[in-house]
Amino acid sequence: MQAYWCMYILVNKNYSKLDKPQTTMEEITINRVELAKIILDKINQDRDSIKQHYKNSKNNIGYFYIDNLLPVEIAQHINIQFPDPKKMILKKSLREDKHIAAQMNKYHPILEEVIYAFQNEKIVQNIKDICEIEFLCPDEHLYAGGISSMKKGQFLNPHLDNSHDKDRNRWRVLNLLYYVSPEWNDENGGHLELWPNGLKKKQVTLHSRFNRLIVMATHQSSWHSVSPVLVNSSRNCVSNYYFSNNPLQANDKFHVTTFRGRPEQIITNQILKIDSSIRMNIRKIFKKGIVENPHLYKKED
Repeated sequence: MQAYWCMYILVNKNYSKLDKPQTTMEEITINRVELAKIILDKINQDRDSIKQHYKNSKNNIGYFYIDNLLPVEIAQHINIQFPDPKKMILKKSLREDKHIAAQMNKYHPILEEVIYAFQNEKIVQNIKDICEIEFLCPDEHLYAGGISSMKKGQFLNPHLDNSHDKDRNRWRVLNLLYYVSPEWNDENGGHLELWPNGLKKKQVTLHSRFNRLIVMATHQSSWHSVSPVLVNSSRNCVSNYYFSNNPLQANDKFHVTTFRGRPEQIITNQILKIDSSIRMNIRKIFKKGIVENPHLYKKED
């Protein structure tokens, strides 16, 4: 298997020079199904421990993580094929500062393949059982998913994810984050932070280490953030959301993505409260918003 993957990397090493990569016969044989098999094997190896980890944290913000998810060569190759941030969408405001992309057919095919590997039916079923969720489904439209890249000074303030999918039919219940930046030290910043006891209490830091998958619950109390990146390098991440017919918490209600300031950002916090209130009131009138959210994968018919 190791030699098989190394062959793939050598064959495709020149794709990073293309704006819109082409497909070769070699790529067709190396796809999301093969990636899913590797991920599934890794989940099953650690199944008991990650299930216990999620269970222990479930009453606050449930989460678990898996290290060394893919062979190192594959994880490195995924990182190498991340597009230049200039070819991604910059989201910059008091709420956040990051580059994102969801229109995956514009980029190297390995990025789309790894994203949809996490949507494999067997992987979804396994995570459903681990988290003890009655019904779980992935999002082929990548609503707020896809890839993201953060450079020095970029951040994501404490927030609650939008409670629903793009059509407000299902509840957003799990966030899957796969980090692929090699040698990403804990001192580099750009780490996922959970605030299980609210924004006035100490956060829990989950380091965005290379080749680590983090799965976290999303609900009305799952405040989370990304600490500012502190080095001249890119923290790259592949992300997916899973949805369900019911919320994780019985008292959950519809809400837009809701931002707050960090504990020391008193003025920013007040501004973001007003911002969230305005956007929430708009959604009470316009169910799907005034304009369509552009953070989607629009596939050709």
